Amino acid sequence: MSSYYIYADHFFFPSFTEGPGYLEITDGKFGNFQKEKPAGEIKDYSGRWIAPGLVDTHIHGLLGHDVMDADLDGLKKIAEGLLACGVTSWLPTTLTASVESLNKVSRLIGEHAAEVDGAKIQGIFFEGPFFTEKHKGAQNPEYFMDPDVEIFDHWQKLAHGLIKKIAIAPERDNVIPFIRALDKEGVTVALGHSDASFEQAKAAVEAGADVFVHTYNGMSGLNHRKPGMAGAAMSLKEVYAELICDGHHVHPQAAEILIELKGEDHLVLITDCMRAGHMPDGEYTLGDFPVIVKDGAARLKEDESALAGSILELKDAVKNLVAWDLVRPDEAIRMASLTPARSVGIDDKCGSLLPDHAADFLVLTPALELEETYLDGISRFQK
Repeated sequence: MSSYYIYADHFFFPSFTEGPGYLEITDGKFGNFQKEKPAGEIKDYSGRWIAPGLVDTHIHGLLGHDVMDADLDGLKKIAEGLLACGVTSWLPTTLTASVESLNKVSRLIGEHAAEVDGAKIQGIFFEGPFFTEKHKGAQNPEYFMDPDVEIFDHWQKLAHGLIKKIAIAPERDNVIPFIRALDKEGVTVALGHSDASFEQAKAAVEAGADVFVHTYNGMSGLNHRKPGMAGAAMSLKEVYAELICDGHHVHPQAAEILIELKGEDHLVLITDCMRAGHMPDGEYTLGDFPVIVKDGAARLKEDESALAGSILELKDAVKNLVAWDLVRPDEAIRMASLTPARSVGIDDKCGSLLPDHAADFLVLTPALELEETYLDGISRFQK
């Protein structure tokens, strides 16, 4: 049996912040926390904070690689690179594409996810192809279609059951039976890239959908007579709202409003990061579209007013929320760890420092700078 203790000033547990004290790590899993100095090996992180590894449930790529490349080496490099972003668990995220392309990606991840050494693949997020055109973003409308359970089940079979989440537009045909079918299968249905009315979004939520994709972006906005998708995300109870806090997608004041309405238990920080993450400015692609990356943002080359994913790191989303004076550090960390894990039903595997969970955790400074990332109790990244 391999066992040691972590000493630090603060530990961010699901319901409280504790410390200073000692957290036990045994055979790659968290044990109990105690304030008294234990016997045995102690790793001393005095002056530092310990947070659960972050969970990115919406990310397309990193370091020049994209999930849609359907390349195992690329997936491995994304996963390894994510450790420097504070992410220890993630959902590789697809884009709207042909059925054949999505077959290929599903098969690759389904057959090889266990071979990826780095941030852990905890499932797949299918972003599309069941969208509509008005708020298409960087999704290719050539491949848009109505939700089809038979097609989805084929992808799920190829993925060996790894698809945990799929996004759809509520105004498409066959939406309600599709949501009900997937809800029974335990797949999270999200709503996005849509011009749906408030009533259409509400009907989808009542059928079982419970996540809004990158809230405010790619959806019908809030109007005092037509609340739209944004109004539904803000007002409907017990639904999760994704938020991209890079300073480009959402104004801090809009972020504050959403946070006040949803709370830390239903606000999910995501990156929507594309292949240019952790790369220099320049020209890239997202799906079928050329993208220009400059000044911290990724925009479509053909229309630079249109954002095309982001180059955000999840640890920086946490820092931004605190720097904008919107939340406390513990609240921001929860929005990037336990809440996203719960939003897709993987909180039994990641997102907290609870006993018997995998010892995936971060060592942070009080300024929320990442110093070290652990996976299964082993240090895997050091600044």
